[in-house]
Amino acid sequence: MAQAHAHHDANIYYVPHGSRWPVFASVALFITMFGLASWMNDASYGKPTFFVGAVILLAILFKWFADVILESISGYYNKQVDTSFRMGMVWFIFSEVMFFAAFFGALFYARQFALPHLGGDASRIMTNELLWQGFSAAWPSNGPGAIGGQYQIIPPWGLPLLNTLILLTSGVTITIAHHALKAGHRKQLLLFLGLTVLLGATFLYFQAEEYIHAYKELNLTLGSGIYGSTFFMLTGFHGAHVTLGTIMLIIIWLRCARGHFKKDDHFAFEAVAWYWHFVDVVWLGLFLFVYVL
Repeated sequence: MAQAHAHHDANIYYVPHGSRWPVFASVALFITMFGLASWMNDASYGKPTFFVGAVILLAILFKWFADVILESISGYYNKQVDTSFRMGMVWFIFSEVMFFAAFFGALFYARQFALPHLGGDASRIMTNELLWQGFSAAWPSNGPGAIGGQYQIIPPWGLPLLNTLILLTSGVTITIAHHALKAGHRKQLLLFLGLTVLLGATFLYFQAEEYIHAYKELNLTLGSGIYGSTFFMLTGFHGAHVTLGTIMLIIIWLRCARGHFKKDDHFAFEAVAWYWHFVDVVWLGLFLFVYVL
């Protein structure tokens, strides 16, 4: 960490010493994604490699978070650092918006352009007769090649609706917890923040149940053509974000329990709340465009 004697000066910007965690995290992330890609391609080493990488990544994040928390409670951060953190979180969430925008764009292009062209719309008249005779451009579709075989879709008014209500409720509970923190109501803060963690975990449980049902009973898989690909790509990455958000909420709950935050100095809590509300909004888009429409 930087020189301790300089951190109380509002005009001096705290710059930490070089950290090894970004390098280690990059290696762990590579191992995790390599394992996942190998697992999806039925390689025997894919599944264990994925879990080894995931465990290493979690351990690194734990130590990295611990270093940042220690710097925070040691008083190294001033208003300039706080402003930088806020700008960094805003740009991070913006990058996440663009991340999901790309996937929603893929879904939109497949439904509004690629599928009608294959079905022989006005701009591609006779496509369905010359190339894919008899193909009906109806969504959901696994394409004219019927990739993955016959499947059934997940109706929106079962588990998807329940998960929507769960996430919306969690957005309310974390807002109540935030107001409790600013008001100095410790018990209310821990209660509603704990409820938010519980709701996030419940969402993930039901999503896992949905995936098991889709694979085992509906034959809806990642290989079910463009529909299966976009469905699992969007919901899967969202589930990964909920998982990360739930871990962040647990860490914030522990920090609240140890009294790390003040009424007017708790950006770490705010950052997690921003992220969680972003996750809520993305799910609303998913529920509408993936399940309902």
